[in-house]
Formats: sequence, structure tokens, C-alpha cells
Amino acid sequence: MTLPLPPLLPAPGNVLSADGQPRFGRFAGATGEIDWSALAPPYARSGWWRRFHHKRWQYVALSTAELFCGIAIVDVGWTNTAFAYAFDRRQRKVVAAFSQDGVPGLSAQVGDGPGAASRFRWFGNRIDYRPAADGSEHGLQLRCGRFEIDAVFDATEAAPLLLAVGPIEKGSVHATQKSSGMPLGGQVRVGGQRYDLSGGVASFDYSNGLLARETAWLWASAHDLECGFNLQAGYFGQQENVLWLDGQLHPLGPARFDFDPAAPLAPWHIVTDDGLLDLHFQPAGARHENKNLLIAASRYVQAIGTFSGWVKPRRDAAARPLEQLVGVTEDHFSRW
Repeated sequence: MTLPLPPLLPAPGNVLSADGQPRFGRFAGATGEIDWSALAPPYARSGWWRRFHHKRWQYVALSTAELFCGIAIVDVGWTNTAFAYAFDRRQRKVVAAFSQDGVPGLSAQVGDGPGAASRFRWFGNRIDYRPAADGSEHGLQLRCGRFEIDAVFDATEAAPLLLAVGPIEKGSVHATQKSSGMPLGGQVRVGGQRYDLSGGVASFDYSNGLLARETAWLWASAHDLECGFNLQAGYFGQQENVLWLDGQLHPLGPARFDFDPAAPLAPWHIVTDDGLLDLHFQPAGARHENKNLLIAASRYVQAIGTFSGWVKPRRDAAARPLEQLVGVTEDHFSRW
């Protein structure tokens, strides 16, 4: 029988202790700047090694009854990239998309912590993510041709962030901060079509680590203002598996993803080994991209759809039904 997991402790202000050791674990709340150069043995690595293994990304999801948008800025050390898409849920198709590899040190900037701004620039195309200094209102602006976003989301009354810190096999260490659902406002414009974001939900994922040359994961995430979850199986184990429910953050056990990698638009079934989550995912569409840059490659499918099933904050609690909760699953492999 899987033992219940202990409640999450408050997040430390620094992911490293004074002696340079990582503060491994799952925590509730925000941390500060993440600087891996102060790591002590056995996790310390040379500056040259860190140059090629340090990976950072900022991802934001925007969800309404009409639209789902995913936006990411990624810095992998020796290069960088960004993507954004808008999926019209009623038409069941991607109506706008942007994807661009950049120039190291010039086109992308991903902050050194979840409270830092991130941006991407490429010949008139730009993406700007600005977290509020006081943790309240966050802003996202995108200008990529006929695809434009002006979004704001308020974290004032949001549930605590997840902070997860853990070791990486064939790498060193990794940290991630993920949010619950936050009230969303603003507008998305695709050519002459305008989508109102008012009444929607936003969430974000900030990740920063020293990863292995080859990294793979399965991921699922969905949020409204009362309930949300983050699940991962792969390079980071169960470190980031959590449930947000009624303003509280609860740890979850290892997740199992039952799906057909060759048919990502077929239904998925996802459960956690602790018996606290059992969900069926029905995809409506997907954003996918395959890249082969000779020395690097990536294979990425992010399916957009709805989750139905049930969740529980603890084993002795009544199951909370979930019906048609909008979110994504992801099957991702990178050689970077």
C-alpha cells in the first residue's frame, strides 16, 4: 500500500543551502533567484558543462470557453527558441501559430527565477512575459505578425505555487515553479478575429535546471479557479505531481499515462499510484513539432482537450468529480 505523502513545507527563499547543497523536495510558495553556479559536490559542474546543460523555460497557458493558447520561451544554453499557438476550441483547430529558433544570447531571455521577466525578439516578432514584482498581476504581450496577445492575470488570491527541486540522472539538478489557475483578462487577435479572454484562466510553468543530454517526459496540466493539477512522468520522476483544490496544494504520487504515442488524439487515461487521481483525457486537437538539427533534435506533441474523472486531496476524502476541465497533455523528447 502506498503511504500518504506529508503536507508540503513553505518554499525556501533559495534552492541552495549555505553550503551549496540543493534543497530537494516539494514546497508550497515562491522561491527567489536560481543560481546553480554555487552548487557544491557532488552536484557541482564546471562552467563549460553548465553552458551546454543549463536549460530554462517559461511557459504560459491561457484558457477560455472559446480558446486555448500555449506560449513558451526556451533557453537551452547554446541556442534558444520560442513558440506560441492559439487553438479555437469550437472550430477544433489551431488558428494561429508562431515558432522560431533564435540566436544565443540575443533573441531570448529567460529570467533567473520565477519572479523575473522573460522575452523573445526576432525581426519584429516579440513575446514579453512580465510577472508582477509583488506577485499580483502578471502580463503577457505577443506580437507575431497577424497573431497578437494582450493578457493579464491576477495571482492575488491564487493558491500557493509549487516549488519542486530534485536530482537529474545523467545531469545534475532541476527546479520548477508552477502555478494554479488565475483569473484572466485581455484579448487575443488573429487577423480580423478577436477573442475575449475575460472570465478565462491562466497558469504558468517556470523551469530551470542542469539536465541530461537526452531528456524525455509525459506531462498533463489543467486548471480552473477551484481545481487544477500538474503531472509528469519521465526525467523528473514524481517531483512535480500535485493537485490544487479549493486554494490548497496537495502532493500526489507517481503518475501513469496510458495512451498510444502513435495516435496522440486518441483518448488518454492518467492515474496516480496513491489512488488520489483518475482522469480520462479527450483530445480535441494538437500542436506538434519535430526538429532535427544534426547535433540536436526534438519531438513534441501537445494535445489540447478536456479531462473528466475524479480527484481527492487525501485517501480518506470523498472523490471530487471533474467534468470537462480544459488542459493539455504532452509527449516530449529532446536531445539538447
